[in-house]
Amino acid sequence: MQRLNPSASTGSHSGSGGTSRAGKTTGPGKSGNPAKRNAPRTRAAATGRPATAGDWVSGARLRTLPLAIAPVALGTGAAIVASGPGTYHWVRASLALVVALCLQIGVNYANDYSDGIRGTDANRIGPARLTGGGAARPRAVLSVALAFFALAALAGLTLVVLTGQWWLLLVGAAAIVAAWFYTGGRRPYGYFGLGEVFVFVFFGLVATLGTTFVQVGTVNTESWLSGVGIGLLACAVLMVNNLRDLEPDRASGKRTLAVLIGGTASRVVFCVLLLVPFLISGFFGLFYPLAWSTFFVLFLAVPACLITVTATTSKELVLALKLTSLAALAYGVLLALAFAL
Repeated sequence: MQRLNPSASTGSHSGSGGTSRAGKTTGPGKSGNPAKRNAPRTRAAATGRPATAGDWVSGARLRTLPLAIAPVALGTGAAIVASGPGTYHWVRASLALVVALCLQIGVNYANDYSDGIRGTDANRIGPARLTGGGAARPRAVLSVALAFFALAALAGLTLVVLTGQWWLLLVGAAAIVAAWFYTGGRRPYGYFGLGEVFVFVFFGLVATLGTTFVQVGTVNTESWLSGVGIGLLACAVLMVNNLRDLEPDRASGKRTLAVLIGGTASRVVFCVLLLVPFLISGFFGLFYPLAWSTFFVLFLAVPACLITVTATTSKELVLALKLTSLAALAYGVLLALAFAL
């Protein structure tokens, strides 16, 4: 496992740690987790200044929150179709939104923690992370991640009680487990090219279908197909993010799908993921005239594709990432309104 601080060797700390049987010096309080054992001193420890509120807000990665909002909007729109005009379930829809937002923020902090203690973020190009950048202690970042997972679980439990569908506890537990093992644990699936698969399932199908089900006790074609659409858009966001980090991830041994298939193929896959959802909304346009309004989102999606295909710098890919995230939100909200109105 790669060290967080490549310049620090195990034997370079004298007088502060013990000696193993092999004669190697270890840091104080040797941990069974090699990543924690090799973690560097944080900036807070070095300067005496804790992470600022701005650091923590940045760590939440607010630009990813549209991926939590859009499927809940779509699921709610599909629920209105199923229950009939004028029938709304705002309390349950709001709780579903809390679950989605808290899971998204929780997975962002968990990703920050796990990549940080592994040293994966040591070579990153984008904004500095809390753990990898030394803005906060790893344990503090982990605690915040677990707090958001707990909030998601609490809102989810409330939904289970309201609906009486106790089997949904298994779905909630699976979502939290998937959020943690994206980059956490000994063999995180995000390091083996499976990130897009799980994002599609949980931030596409599960989030959309689940939102519809907790409101009306059933799912319909609207929730299924819109869940596929927003799932593909969520995968596009992850793909362009990993395309930006392709070289640092390759250097760190993080085998994302972008690393596995290479830069050129990743750009093609990104464009497919971003544009196919408009075929779905076009199909819905045959039954819901307002669904055609989603084609205005192409004013965000097409530039994102062009930038990604021609990008030569990480700054350009960051712009494409922002455009894609906004496109996902606009797509979800506009299609949801088409269902509801």
